Amino acid sequence: MKWFSSAARALLALSCVVDSAKALDLDPTNQDQVKSVAKKVAAHLVSLYIKDPSKPSTPQNVLSTKPGTLPYGTPDKYYWWLAGGMFGTLIDYWYYTGDSTYNQIVIDGIQAQIGAKKNFLPDDWAFDIGNDDQLFWAFAVMSAAELGFPNPPDDKPGWLELAQSVMNQMIRHLDTDTPACGGGIRWQNNPLKGGWDYKNMAANGGTVQLGFRLAKYTGNQTYADYAIKIYDWLDKSPLITKDYTVNDGTDVQKKCIDADQNQWTYNYGLMVSASAYGYVYTKDEIWKTRLNGFLNSTARWFSDETKGIMFERCERTDIPRTVMCNGDQFSFKAYFTRWLTVAIQLVPDQNILDLVVPRLQKNAKAAARVCTDAAVCGSQWYLDSFDNRNNVGSQMSALAIITSNLYKIAPKQVTASDGGTSKGNPATGTDPPEEEIKFRPLTTGDRAGAAIVTLMVTVLLFGGAFWLVTGE
Repeated sequence: MKWFSSAARALLALSCVVDSAKALDLDPTNQDQVKSVAKKVAAHLVSLYIKDPSKPSTPQNVLSTKPGTLPYGTPDKYYWWLAGGMFGTLIDYWYYTGDSTYNQIVIDGIQAQIGAKKNFLPDDWAFDIGNDDQLFWAFAVMSAAELGFPNPPDDKPGWLELAQSVMNQMIRHLDTDTPACGGGIRWQNNPLKGGWDYKNMAANGGTVQLGFRLAKYTGNQTYADYAIKIYDWLDKSPLITKDYTVNDGTDVQKKCIDADQNQWTYNYGLMVSASAYGYVYTKDEIWKTRLNGFLNSTARWFSDETKGIMFERCERTDIPRTVMCNGDQFSFKAYFTRWLTVAIQLVPDQNILDLVVPRLQKNAKAAARVCTDAAVCGSQWYLDSFDNRNNVGSQMSALAIITSNLYKIAPKQVTASDGGTSKGNPATGTDPPEEEIKFRPLTTGDRAGAAIVTLMVTVLLFGGAFWLVTGE
């Protein structure tokens, strides 16, 4: 995780100061008002990606100049995966509100990043992409299939096929040998990458969730078998505790004995939603027990200190208007919210509704309160006004919590046998992996580094030769 320096935070705060005297007024029980506020929030989110949403997603119109990606050079440094998360949030926005304004932007953006092998490993980014990065794009396309989002053109891979592709890759990356802790999936997909020895919740819990979603949509038991296999490994690992605490990851070099106990909202959301999908597909009560266990454990994100308002661990709740989050972490509450809402849609038991719905309502109102009247939204929902910090992640999170309150009027999820029309191909993503990861072109910095290394080696060689000749 990359953290901002205090100087960078101060500069960003100064650059983002806007009139915060007014805020968005929201009654989360008023559906028309929720849609109206969500429309404003969505518009600002899209403006952080594209100049004119009414025009095609050309390099000239996309702020990053690369369709399907966010501008990396901003203070928050938006990495490749975050655009997949954003498109998933916009798919949810369409699903809850019926507003199709941004559908073509989403279709074009996703298709621009699928890669030559339809595996979400585009050449420009492939060496930097981890297993969990691919999964967030898979979550977006799986939502597109489940929610009946408009399909791409017939000559393009369907949403289902793209989700199947990522699942097949995760299955191939599954470790089964004893030195690799007897199972699970690594954070990275290549031993040359930093993080190869880390097995994280995002990659493993994400694959459990995706596997059950694919099983539910297609009826193919094999996907569920792998989801169960990975969950069983998680259950024996330090990533999940007996009280349903969800830790971030564990180190292969240390034999996965201890966990990185950093905790994040979205990891809890992953396990809540994975359990809900697992219960719906298998009808096994063990998954409902797990669902309730993980839901009860989410109470830590709605603390008394914040008066029940959701917070992320990188938000300094003890120092008002101080945030230590990086560009990735601002978006975590968006996924957490999405998956809490999925749980009440899939398993609408009264005890689950009683726990989740009041939180969605209270937090939607709080999130709107820290948006300006121009729908520029902050991240610290427990404050009384805009916190002078806005970016893609904070805007996604606000949009997610606001639209979640439309869950009652949202149509049910579809499947291949019940209303679903997304094209699939269970073989996509099973190609041999040897050419999947291509090294990016050398940069000036790379060449400079190579020159320094060459100079050092030369000095050592000549110094060694001098010592051999002189004996000194």
